[in-house]
Amino acid sequence: MAVLQFREALLQAIDEEMDRDERVFIMGEEVAEYNGAYKVTEGLLDKYGFKRVIDTPISELGFAGIGVGAAMNGLRPIVEFMTFNFAVLAADQIINHATKVRYMLGGQASVPIVFRGPNASAGQLGATHSVAYDSMYAHFPGLSVIYPSEPDDAKGLLKSAIRNDDTVVFMESEQMYGLKGEVSDESDYIIPIGKAKIKRAGDDVTVVASGKMYHIAKQAAAQLEKEGIEVELIDPRTIKPFDIKTVIESIQKTNRCVIVDEAHPYGGMAAEAGFLIQRDAFDYLDAPVLRVTLPDVNAPFSKPLFDLWLPDAKKVVQAVKAVMYRN
Repeated sequence: MAVLQFREALLQAIDEEMDRDERVFIMGEEVAEYNGAYKVTEGLLDKYGFKRVIDTPISELGFAGIGVGAAMNGLRPIVEFMTFNFAVLAADQIINHATKVRYMLGGQASVPIVFRGPNASAGQLGATHSVAYDSMYAHFPGLSVIYPSEPDDAKGLLKSAIRNDDTVVFMESEQMYGLKGEVSDESDYIIPIGKAKIKRAGDDVTVVASGKMYHIAKQAAAQLEKEGIEVELIDPRTIKPFDIKTVIESIQKTNRCVIVDEAHPYGGMAAEAGFLIQRDAFDYLDAPVLRVTLPDVNAPFSKPLFDLWLPDAKKVVQAVKAVMYRN
């Protein structure tokens, strides 16, 4: 195992796949000469040249469309957005073209493309730069949505995404690029898409959290342990397909569940997971499923208000105690 930053794990995955398959290339704003806005593509231009590491104009819709066309013609593009807040401009190409090509052409063509970049809030950047889009993209058929929380997951899942024969949205937290963690040094490390991981075993309550919220839930679990409450912490790693089987098996043991999601409550991942739990595990629940989400209001710029707006460990602790009837 090697200790890498989140950005370094992503870079390793891209580098290994570009070296393995000459059809893989990366394009986006500042990915080449500047080495990436977050240094995820550092050194790739020197190694692979301008034909495979391509700086684009500030035109998300345009270069996303180029990527879709390239994928339909046999290449395997990685399209980097500086943030998924900007990718709203490219949503037509992602959700109205890339995800529908195989279906509309009866399987005669596919779009093996990865759209990746930072998702959700990154501090005081205002309402238009603080949106979690994973649930929105998960709504559409033909699209896998990956949202890893640790460097090891980031590497293994990104390699799987690049090899996938259909469209993948790969989301990262801007605040986690410097996060360090152990990463497998296997020669060809792959994590299958759609498989959750139990990252902390416990008998009292199941907590489900992905991306940046996984680390919030991890803090809460450490606090609750001091009070004698053992949390089983599950990281879905992929929002779609969602590994409900692993969550249900955990609830059969704990009989309680809290879902932590850095999105608004209406129609988010927590809402869908909550429905699946009541559908498949109702008889095992000793308390209603609770969720910790953003409020139904846009991100404030004010630091005190922003801190209240974002889910934190205190809110997760309160929710866990509520499902255990300890409040």
